[in-house]
Amino acid sequence: MLLTVSCFPLAESLLVHSRRGSYACPLGQFPCGNLSICLPQLLHCNGEKDCDNGADEENCVDNSGWLQIWDDMQQTKLSRATKTEENPDCVLDQVPEQCRCQGMMIDCTGQNLSTIPWVSSNVTKLDLKMNQIHSLLDNQFIRYKHLEKLLLQHNKIQSIPPYAFAGLSKLKMLFLSHNEITELKPRVFQDLYQLEWLILDNNKINKILPATFVGLKSLYFLYMLNNSLSTLPNTSMCAEMPNLSWLELEGNQICALNSSVFQECSTFTVLVLRRNKIEWIEEGAFSKLNNLVELDLSCNRLEELPPSLFSNLHHLQQLNISYNPLKQIFANQFDSLTHLRSLSIEGLEIPNIQTHMFQKLTNLSHIYFKKFQYCSYSPHVRSCKPNTDGISSLENLLANIILRVFVWVIACLTCFGNLFVICMRSFVVTENSQHTMAIKSLCCADCLMGIYLFFIGAFDLKFSGEYNKHAQVWMASIQCQLVGSLAMLSSEVSVLLLTYMTLEKFLCIVFPFSHYAAGKKQTLSMLVIIWLLGFSLTLIPFWSKETFGDYYGRNGVCFPLQSDETERPGARGYSTAIFLGLNLIAFITIVFAYTSMFCSIHNTATKTAERSVFSREVAIAKRFFFIVFTDALCWTPIFLLKLLSLLQVEVPGTVTSWVVIFILPINSALNPILYTITTTTFQEKLKLCLQKKQQQPQLSLQDPETSKTRFTLVSLQISST
Repeated sequence: MLLTVSCFPLAESLLVHSRRGSYACPLGQFPCGNLSICLPQLLHCNGEKDCDNGADEENCVDNSGWLQIWDDMQQTKLSRATKTEENPDCVLDQVPEQCRCQGMMIDCTGQNLSTIPWVSSNVTKLDLKMNQIHSLLDNQFIRYKHLEKLLLQHNKIQSIPPYAFAGLSKLKMLFLSHNEITELKPRVFQDLYQLEWLILDNNKINKILPATFVGLKSLYFLYMLNNSLSTLPNTSMCAEMPNLSWLELEGNQICALNSSVFQECSTFTVLVLRRNKIEWIEEGAFSKLNNLVELDLSCNRLEELPPSLFSNLHHLQQLNISYNPLKQIFANQFDSLTHLRSLSIEGLEIPNIQTHMFQKLTNLSHIYFKKFQYCSYSPHVRSCKPNTDGISSLENLLANIILRVFVWVIACLTCFGNLFVICMRSFVVTENSQHTMAIKSLCCADCLMGIYLFFIGAFDLKFSGEYNKHAQVWMASIQCQLVGSLAMLSSEVSVLLLTYMTLEKFLCIVFPFSHYAAGKKQTLSMLVIIWLLGFSLTLIPFWSKETFGDYYGRNGVCFPLQSDETERPGARGYSTAIFLGLNLIAFITIVFAYTSMFCSIHNTATKTAERSVFSREVAIAKRFFFIVFTDALCWTPIFLLKLLSLLQVEVPGTVTSWVVIFILPINSALNPILYTITTTTFQEKLKLCLQKKQQQPQLSLQDPETSKTRFTLVSLQISST
């Protein structure tokens, strides 16, 4: 149900009435169709009907550019078809047995033909696609004076002789796609005066020779997708094709565009140069394309666009410059495109982005960015994509409602669990005070993870409903840097402490009679070293902005886990060294140490027949399993996520957000349970204050093997408290 309020006292409220009966809405909001109700930008075209009449989800399809032209053409074609209904009965005298005939059309699709069949001379459409035709002959179609459509796609044609299409003066459509053509002879199409469609995609054509398209006075469509074109002619392509309107050169090897190649192409409406290798476009290359409706330059290698490149494209409706390594976009780059309806700049970092860049694009209805945060700079555009990066959305720092709730739940569990252990360890006295110091230190580190989650939850509430207005400022802020460094400090100190405690326990259990035991000073020194190392690892990214960039400000949760093409090499190398170097080595060390400890206990226990020893062995095995399992559960997804990011595999932001909120804090939340609350010795100390000194004389009365076994188990229990 929608709530309507006056737009004057609350101009930025979620839903407002227009002041008058008109449909003028505040900046950043748009009307619900013919209703005098306004909705903010983020609620339009988001897949949910927020207007009572559903108008917010209408007209969301971006049909500007060639789609609109195509729709108009199809309607015209349909109206013509209704006027001139084709005769379903065959009226041709000569039709090959394996072909079908309808009216004056012959269809020989997929009949394994190796040559052009002989048919009646009055045929109007000859369909020969998906056969085994290898070559064409000169004057092969000269007798077909009425032929309008010739379909030769999906054959094995390698070359076309100069006079192959001689005499086809009424031909309107010629399809030669999906063949093996490497070269087009000059004047090969010179008799095709009425040709409108020339389809040459998916061949191996590597260059366009002079006079290749002579005679194509009526050509409207030219498709040369997925060929091997590396250069375009130095003269205008439209000198030979004065009516050319639609040119598609996608998927070629074109490296540059000079100013002469499109100089006489005033009839162009669609120009597609997507997926080439264009590194340079000369100033004025598009200056004569006055009627251009769509221009696609995406997926090239452009590092810079001339400031006035689009200055004469006054009728342009759709522009796509996405996925180019552009270093900057000039503030007035799009000022002349007053009729532009769709602008795609996906995959582009725009460090100098400002509202003025899009202010003069008054007709713009669809805009596509790399980051949803950029949408705040185009509040007058009804449909802005993306709405989220998987972690955050236009509305909230945490896009998913489950994450927004559980960030508080996990933060509470982590903090309260660790604080409880710190308090209990302070009141319950144990013999192994050094181990208690390490446990308390571990709990302090894990508590920082809970505090980090509390901060993320708090800022999510602060920005609730309007996060996109603050996203850029938040990620670049010192608050985000400090919050992210808090999470990094917690995770790294926790990893180092767990490794140290595991190695200490490993020496005590695997070598029970070595009399190894860390003293109080030694333990305190190691804890100080670990914390200093953790602080160092956390603060290094602050030392050089040029090397690390915004190390902690690459996403809304301020944790440097994902890598992308815009990440600084120094930052990528550093995060790799942390997550796939230090942490991976620590994890392998922990797994190896616990495996060795269990094997040692098992080998010792098999030498005695006491059932109590075996029962304790089973309990220890379970305990070791859960310690290793939780470590693996926490760090394996992080290792994989970091590895996939380095391999440039696109990892959805949703995965990162779930890892940071649910997976990363697993150890922090469970460590108090695994290392204190569930330990038998700690429970006994807590309940009965067990006196261990009375057990020491009993150990000396046992046989040597049993004595060794019990010493090992007691050592483990004492160290685990």
